Amino acid sequence: MELMQQMSLTRRQLLGTSAMLGAAALMPRQAWSAPDLKGIELNLMVIQPHVTGGRIVADEFGKATGAKVNVLPVPNDQIQQKATLDVQSGSNVYDVIDYWYCLLGALAEDGTVVDVTDRIAKDYAAADFLPSIYDPYTLYKGKRWGVPYDGDSHVLFVNTEILERSGQKPPTTWDEYLATAKVITEAETANGIFGTALLGVKNPFMIGCSYTNRLAGLGGDFFDASGKPLLDSEVSIAAVQAMLNVAPYALPTPLETGFEQGLPAFLSGKAAMIEFWTDLGVNAQDPAMSQIVDKWTVVQMPIGGANKQHRGSLDAGFGLAISAGSKQPDAAWELVKFACSKEMNLKLTLTPGSGIDPIFTSVLDSSQYKAAAPKVQAAGAQALNGALAWPTGALASKMLQGLADELALVLAHTKTPEQAMKDAQAAWVAMLNG
Repeated sequence: MELMQQMSLTRRQLLGTSAMLGAAALMPRQAWSAPDLKGIELNLMVIQPHVTGGRIVADEFGKATGAKVNVLPVPNDQIQQKATLDVQSGSNVYDVIDYWYCLLGALAEDGTVVDVTDRIAKDYAAADFLPSIYDPYTLYKGKRWGVPYDGDSHVLFVNTEILERSGQKPPTTWDEYLATAKVITEAETANGIFGTALLGVKNPFMIGCSYTNRLAGLGGDFFDASGKPLLDSEVSIAAVQAMLNVAPYALPTPLETGFEQGLPAFLSGKAAMIEFWTDLGVNAQDPAMSQIVDKWTVVQMPIGGANKQHRGSLDAGFGLAISAGSKQPDAAWELVKFACSKEMNLKLTLTPGSGIDPIFTSVLDSSQYKAAAPKVQAAGAQALNGALAWPTGALASKMLQGLADELALVLAHTKTPEQAMKDAQAAWVAMLNG
C-alpha cells in the first residue's frame, strides 16, 4: 500500500476521477455562514510566498467572525519540520497548516494533521474543484487530510519584444525552446539579456519543477503501473539532458537562480523566457511590479520526443489542514473553509503578489479571471488537463529532495544525466523497499 501511495496519479486515473466527479471538485453544500468566534485566536502557518494572501484571509475572516488570526510565515522547505515538531513537542502553536501537497503522506503518518474526511462530506459537495488537483492535494490512504488552497502548475512566459528582435516565436517544443534561448543569448548577452531564466536552486520547488516540466512534456512519468520508479528511463534522462543543454544560455547561474533571481529578471526585461506559476500573469501586467506590461505572452509548456500532446506538471501546490495540535479544531475548520472558498480563491487569484492560483473550475473559467489574465487563463486551463502529479507518500519529500540533489550535480557538471538518474533511481528503490 505504501508503495502505491508513493506513485503519482497517472493520466488515466486523473481522467477517471474527472469522470466520476463530473465537473469535479468541492463546493460548500450551503453558503458559508459566519460563526461568532469573538475571543478566539487562531494561528495560521503559511509559506513565505503566501504571506500576502494569508493576511487578506486573516483580515477578512476576522471581520466576518470576530476571531483574531495570526499569520506565521515559514520557509517552503521547513513546513514539515516546523509543523511536526510543533505537535510532537506539545507546543501546539499552529491551528491551520499551509502544506505542500507532496508532504501530505508524511504529515498524515506522523499524526501532524487530522483526518477531515467526515468534515468534507458534511460541508462540501462534489462540484467544482479542479479534478487534476483534488485527489493529489487531499487524499492519502483513502482519507482526506486537507482542502486545496493554491492550485499550482507552470506555464511558459515569454517576452514578445525580445523574441521579435531576434525573429523568434514562442516555442512549442523543447528543441525550439533551446534554439530560441541560444539565439537570444548570443545576440543580447552584451546588453545583460538572456534567453531564459532556468530555476536551478537545489530544492524540489526550483530544480525539481524544471525537471518535471520536461518530464511531463516528453511524455514521462515518475512510476510505472506497478509502482517502480522510472527515473533512469530514457525519457527521464532526456528531460535532464534538456535542462543541461539550455543552461549555457540561461541567466547566470542556473544553480543560483530561484524565485528571487528569476522573477525580477523576467519582469525587468532581462530574461526572454521563464517557466513559472500562472500568478505571474497578474504580476506582469501590474505597472507597480513589472517593466514589461503588454510586452509578454504565455503558452503551454513545450513538448518533445514521441509525445505530441501538451501536458503540464503539478509543480508545488498547497492545501490547508488542521494541525493535530490545535486546541480549537472546529474554529480552525471554519478558517479552512473560508480560505478555501470559491469567493476567497477568486479574490486571491486576482490580487497581485498573493501567490495563489485557481483551485476551482469556476474560478479558472470566470469572467473576472479571464479579464484580468486572459492569456494565462487559457494556457493554465490547458496545462491542468491530465497534469503530472508528484509523489505524495510518507517518503515523498525525502525522495524529491534526493532527486533535486542529483539534478544539481548534473548542472554542476559533476555527474552525467545518466549517472545522476541511475543513482537517483537506486535511492528511490531503496527507500521504497526499506
